[in-house]
Order: sequence, then structure tokens, then C-alpha cells
Amino acid sequence: MTGLAPGPVRFEHLGADVVGIGRDRPRLSWDLPLGLRQSVSELRIGDRVFAGDDSRVLVAWPDAPLASRERRTVQVRVRDAASPWSPWSEPSVVEAALLEPHDWVARWVAPAGAGRDDPLPLFRSPRFTVRAGLERARIHATAHGVYELDIDEVRVGDRLLAPGWQSYRHRLEFQTYDVTGQLPAGEHVLGAMLGDGWWRGRLGFPLIVRPDVYGSGLALLAQLELEYADGSREVVSTGADWSWAEGPIISSDLYDGEHHDARREPRDWSPVALPIVDPVPLVAAPDPPVRVTEVLEPVATLRSPSGALLLDFGQNLVGRPRIRVQGRAGDEVVLRHAEVLEHGELGTRPLRTAKATDRYILGADGEQEWAPRFTYHGFRFVEVAQWPGSPRPGDIVAEVVHSDLERTGWFETDDALLNRLHENVLWSTRGNFVDIPTDCPQRDERLGWTGDIAVFAPTAAFLFEVGGFLESWLADLRLEQRPDGTVPFFVPELELPAELAHLPGLALAPTAVWGDAAVTVPMALFDRSGDVGLLARQYDSMRAWVDRVLELAGRSGVWDEGFQFGDWLDPSAPPEHPSQAMTETALVATASLARSARLLARAASLLGRTDDERRYQSEADRVGTAFRERFWRGDRATSDTQTAYAIAIEWDLLNGADLAAAGDRLAELVRANGHRIGTGFVGTSLILDALTTAGYRDDAYRLLQQTEAPSWLYTVRMGGTTIWERWDSLLPDGSVNPGEMTSFNHYALGAVADWMHRTIGGLAPAAPGYREVRIAPRPGGGVTRARTAHRSPYGLIEVAWWLEGERLHVDASLPAGITGILDLGDGEDRVTGVVSRSTSWPLEGTESAIMAYSDSAARTGGQDD
Repeated sequence: MTGLAPGPVRFEHLGADVVGIGRDRPRLSWDLPLGLRQSVSELRIGDRVFAGDDSRVLVAWPDAPLASRERRTVQVRVRDAASPWSPWSEPSVVEAALLEPHDWVARWVAPAGAGRDDPLPLFRSPRFTVRAGLERARIHATAHGVYELDIDEVRVGDRLLAPGWQSYRHRLEFQTYDVTGQLPAGEHVLGAMLGDGWWRGRLGFPLIVRPDVYGSGLALLAQLELEYADGSREVVSTGADWSWAEGPIISSDLYDGEHHDARREPRDWSPVALPIVDPVPLVAAPDPPVRVTEVLEPVATLRSPSGALLLDFGQNLVGRPRIRVQGRAGDEVVLRHAEVLEHGELGTRPLRTAKATDRYILGADGEQEWAPRFTYHGFRFVEVAQWPGSPRPGDIVAEVVHSDLERTGWFETDDALLNRLHENVLWSTRGNFVDIPTDCPQRDERLGWTGDIAVFAPTAAFLFEVGGFLESWLADLRLEQRPDGTVPFFVPELELPAELAHLPGLALAPTAVWGDAAVTVPMALFDRSGDVGLLARQYDSMRAWVDRVLELAGRSGVWDEGFQFGDWLDPSAPPEHPSQAMTETALVATASLARSARLLARAASLLGRTDDERRYQSEADRVGTAFRERFWRGDRATSDTQTAYAIAIEWDLLNGADLAAAGDRLAELVRANGHRIGTGFVGTSLILDALTTAGYRDDAYRLLQQTEAPSWLYTVRMGGTTIWERWDSLLPDGSVNPGEMTSFNHYALGAVADWMHRTIGGLAPAAPGYREVRIAPRPGGGVTRARTAHRSPYGLIEVAWWLEGERLHVDASLPAGITGILDLGDGEDRVTGVVSRSTSWPLEGTESAIMAYSDSAARTGGQDD
């Protein structure tokens, strides 16, 4: 085994070989191949070696802190007591970004005299000369708006929509680009193009949607640093010697689309303005860039009843079109986007006021290629108008755009409908993770609603490496949080017009589950990554939230005042009143407080804050007692609903006979409802686990596999390729739900995938970061085989099982140093490495693994009845 080496060292949540990291002491992680064991390690940083122990995930940086721009090479080797040292890992390189304010010599530049409705600006530097012997060239850049850079009119990098969306009043991220290869010796020009983006584009939902939320002017900050072999250094940076001109983009808006006139050549270059900019910290981006990650071609070309040309890409996606068009100068192509067709026409009503329309005017005769730069759309269908002639195959494609997160989770069964449901969850995650976690990607909203990610974080953390992505978002939550602990409904927050600031649901006030994201999201990330550092950074925010709500609950311990979203969008809620759910909002709020106090006590324990641990555990117990006294009568909840019992069971609010009664009643309600869903955003993430905990796993499977509305598989049967906001966003007759909030790409109800991974797939963390893994598949619902995999911080974990007659066979593979708890229902075994096991199934006393359906919810194989 001495020939085995550890995998390359990774830095924070960004992988190996990072240019422009924003921490001077980046934490280190590495994988071990099977067969290699580690009880001690050595890290080689440059020419120094540091001794380590058996830790290999988010290991503290042992060397002197990195200085700005400093670059170091890192390797690791390991051994255990019975083995010699392994070979060193392949070198990984980490390079610091600009870490101090005084590192910036660039000045902000803006288009002098440009108005809000003028074409978008271009910027360019004076010509500069690169000498022979260039060793390293880096650009550090950010903007008010969104930007793209170029050198000699050749684009720099492949990032989109940089610098992304942050709480701009508190911080602004910048990006670092390695451009050494774009700068041979000779003369060059550095250029940039700006778009409105989130800075001054339209933001919000009806009643509050407006432009210029952060500012009405665009501005650029860029600094090119050239380092030569002789040790000399030169800087080309934005300043008074730069110039600007109007570019070919007439307008570009995230909601409305982009209008590009390729006939417009930049001319009349003018001196830039040097605006006075409010100083906020400039921070290196800790999250992966937004990129084009996939290209899809249409699967069908259609004609609508009105005669419109429609392209169907077969998948509801988030991104932009790219066109190759043959025509004459001045020809204009118009592309409109939507997620669905309604009665054969483009279904634009769910977009509300978002126009989602791109226009391109050809600049010359002949063939031209174009894609919008500063917008994105949620769409499956594109309506094509004014195309010269007819599009040829390949002339119009869809580029899938989202934060380029590493895929870490996979799931597959022999049930095609469940596989499609899981794919829908995956696509909704991709589509809504565009720099921040959004609620939807298509209409006039796309906000970082806290309630959505509060219920979805465990699923997201299985499917993707979201550590850096959600770390950035949580930093904004922490900054936007009020001094009294109140958490905004969405992050980054938008200021409300004064005349609307008093309205319920608009006026900021503490709100259960949504505000609890301050606690539940960091804890979900800790459970899946083991990142104690994240808890330390968020702890004061977590505590401030819980303290605020404890104050509202008062001596009674019951939180029954103020506006609440409650079990948002449960199936009984009227289309225009999504908060009018069956479950009392005070029940949801009080239960959520008890849960967050308990989670906070756990965080305090992990961070060694013993006094806080005792205090918040005591408060959790007190609120739990208040919950039972107020919302539990005999063997019933005061709200006799699926959500009420699911909350009581899964948030550990009952015990003994009460817990058994809650499980029995939950199963009764589910059966009485024909195994149809009766939950909204809150209950949906809990109900299958609650049924399973209570011993009603067969009912959980039947609920999951129901194909009549409301159900997860109704959306699949109706052709959905993403998770919908409403259970019936599309009605059985093919018409769109009349409710104003009717998105076809909303990931919250996809939180069910977490249960699928753990219960069907049988793969769950048993210790933070998957250092210990629970392997416990529970077949049911006619599923006879499944395969699940997760790339944990310690390496790839795989679980596969299949039924063969009355035998359940399980194969599992665990990375080096990871322990598994294998539980096939007949006892628990501790296992490591590669495992194969089989047992009789179903075990005596367990529920049937393969059920026969006889009610109206019979499986239809994906076809309409």
C-alpha cells in the first residue's frame, strides 16, 4: 500500500488550486484512497513541513498566514502505526486575493453623463505594454452592476453575472482572474462592459418591484497586476485615464431580457467620471462562479394555434438562448421565454410583469452568433419571431446557467417516476442556485426567501457542495439581521416603499421557519460538512434570533402573536391566500421555536459554550412543555392536520403514549385523504419521516407514489421536469393555476429527496460530515433496487441494494477512515471499506416490502387515467 498517495489538498469549500482565496489561513482537506490509512499526517507548505494527526477535513492552516497575492504549494502525506509514510500528494496551489483595503490602488470609474435609460456602457484602459519575462498577471475586479472583462476584445474568463448579488450596503465581492496567458509581450488594452444586474435592474414582486434598488449609476473597479521574472511589478487600474462609450446593448434586465443592436459600434470615447462611492468592505468571493454548465438543443419545433413558432427544449431550465442567425444588417430576432404552454400558446401569465424577452438586431449581412450577457430566464419553451427565413438545426440552443457547484449526490431506483421526481429536484436546485438560493428563476421575484432554503438545505447539501455558496448567503443574512435579532423574509433584503411598509406579510417582523433559517441552515450544513467554523461565524446570529423569539413568546412559551407564513401553500389554501393553511400558525411558530432553541443548545455545546448550552436546552424544554399544554388535547392536536402531527413527531415535541397517538392519527389522516398530500412548505419536508418514525413506512411510500393531485408524482405525470411551487400549478385540463404565485420551478417541496436518499437509498450521516455513515435501506412501494452515492468531505460513499425473492442484498463502499453502521432491520453492525450483506426480507414483524395497490391512487405508469 506504500504506493498509494492521498488526493490533492483542497482549500475551504473551493477545491484544489485556488487563485484569489479570501482567507489568510485557508482550511485544508484531502481524500484517502481505499487501502490507505491515516493516524498521523504531514503537510508540506512550500519548503516547510508540519506534523498533523488523523484529521483530514477542514484542517487548520498550520503555517504563517498568507499575505495578499501570496502563493504557496501544499502537499500532504499520511501513515498509520503499522505502515510507512505514503508518497506525497500531487501539489495543490493556493493564492491569496487582495486581503487588505490598502491593496487597492484602482479608483471607481463611471460613464460620465450617462442616463438611466441610455445604452449600457463600455470601458477601456489606455494602451499599455507588457514586457518580456511576464511571470504572473492577475485582474481583481468588481462593479456596481454586473460586468464582463476583455483584453484586446477577447473575453476574460467564463464567469457570468459577476460580482453576483450580495447585501451591497454591507459588502461587495470581487473576483480574481489569472490572465497570464492572454498577455504576450506587446501592447494591449483592458476593457469592460457593464450591465444593470441586481444593482439597478428591476427587483421585487408585485407591490414592491422597482428598479434602482441599490443605485441608479453603474461603476467599475478593476486592477491588473503584472509581475515579472526580474521581480518588478506594474499595475494597470481603473482611473481618470480610462474612457467610456455607449455599447451595443440597448437595455438588459434580469426580469425583462436583453436588447442588443449589433449595428452599434462604440465611438465617441469620452473621459470617465470618478464617482464618490460609499465605502463597504471588498471581499474575495467564497463561492463558485455562475457559468454555462450545459447546452441543450430543442427536442421539438411546434406551431401554436395563433401560428407562433415555438421551440420545446424538453426540460424546464434556467439560462439563456444562444443563436446562430443568417440575415441582413438590421434584421431583428425576438425570443420570448416561458416555462409552460397553456392551450398551445406560450404560458406567460406566471411571469407576472417579467417580459423575459430578448431582442437581437444583426449588425451586418451574413451569419452572426449571439447570446445575451446580463440576463437569464426560467424556460422550457421559446417563441421565435421575425427570424430571417427558418431556423436550422443547431441555430438556437439553450445554455444552462447557474452557480457551478460540484455535484456530490446521486440517486436511482428501478421506478421511473421516482427517478424523474429526483431529476426534477436536481434541476430545480440548479435553476434556483444562481449566486444566491432563490425562490424561483422566471418571474418578477427571484429573491433569497429564507423559508425555502430553511426546509431544503439538507437536500441541497447532499446533491451539491454548497458550503461556500451558502456561506456567502449566510454572511448576508448575518449582516441584514436587525439588532434585535429579526431576520428578513428574504436575503439580500429589499427596502419596502414607505407606503407599503405597514402591510402584513410586507412589514418586517419575526416569522417562524423563515427566520429560523438563521439556525437551521448553519446546523444542516454542519451536519453534512462538519464545518464547526461556520457555526462559530454564525453563532451570534443564531443566538440573536432565538433570543428575539423567546422574548416574543414571553413567560407562556407560546408564540401566538404577529404575522406568520405558517404552513405556506398547503393544498387547502385558496389560490390568492397561500397563508390560509389548515394548521394554526401559532402551533407552527411555537414548535419551530422549541426546535431552534434545541439546535442552538447543540451549537453551543459544539463551540464549548456550556452556559449557553444549559440555558437554551432549558428554554427548549420549557417551550416544548408549553406546546403540549397549548396544542395537545388528549390524543389529538388542536390542529388535526398532517402538518401538526408531522411537526410534533419530527421536532421531538411528544413522547410515550402521546408520540404513538400522534403517529397513529397521522396515518389515519393520510389514509382518509387517499394518500394525498395535505401539507405545505413546512409539513412537506417532515411528513414522510414522521410516518416512518411512527412505524407507517408503507403509508409513507404510498404518499410518495401517489399520482393524483395533490402529490409529488402528479407533477411528474403532468409532464413536470422541475419541482412546482403549488401542488397543482398546472391543472388536469392543462390550464395554469389561477393563483398569482404559480411558479413551475420552486425547490421547497423537493425537500422530499432527503427522505428518498436516507430511507429508499439507505445513506445518511450518523456523525457530522459523514465521518460515520448509517446504511439502512428500507425497501417498499414496489421498488426492488436502488443505488445512492454521495461525495462526502471524506470521499465517495456508495450504497446499492436489490431484492431477490425474499432476500435483501446490500453492497456498500466507504472511503478510508469512515465507519458505517449497517442496519438491515435485524440488528446493527459496524463496518468499514467494501461491504456486501444479505438478509431475509421482509423481516418478521415488518411491513410488506412490495405492496399491491387497490385504491384510486393506483400507479398509472406515468399515463393519464
